Amino acid sequence: MVTLLADEVETVWTVLREVPDPEIPVVSIVDLGIVRDVTEERVALTPTYTGCPATLVIETMVRVALDKAGFANIRIDTVLSPPWTTDWISEAGREKLRAYGIAPPQPAGQRDVACPQCGSIHTEEVSRFGSTPCKAQWRCRACLEPFDLFKCH
Repeated sequence: MVTLLADEVETVWTVLREVPDPEIPVVSIVDLGIVRDVTEERVALTPTYTGCPATLVIETMVRVALDKAGFANIRIDTVLSPPWTTDWISEAGREKLRAYGIAPPQPAGQRDVACPQCGSIHTEEVSRFGSTPCKAQWRCRACLEPFDLFKCH
């Protein structure tokens, strides 16, 4: 088995920062915290939830990106414990979600959801089910625009 040097591990992180989430292409899988760990031998991925329909697509995209960058010998493992949490989304990822029109998940205990279009907190949940299983459908009462809210996990 071939193992990587420390500087090559950072190169792998750089490669992974360019792999977009297939359902929300403005954020990378690193932004979302799906990449759990990179070592000299493996990349550990944690899906946003165990039934996420994008899991196999993400693994394939990672494999293609690693192979293309010359890291065909790195193993890809799916790690389910501890489960992914929205706390793992980076600040840059939260800003990218907001700019894309998706309200990022709220910190624990915060009930006000700000509209990603106008910033108003006069919003309401329309449906617990949004455009993908990890999002809920909301509406702004100020600008009347609908938007997705990334569900807390």
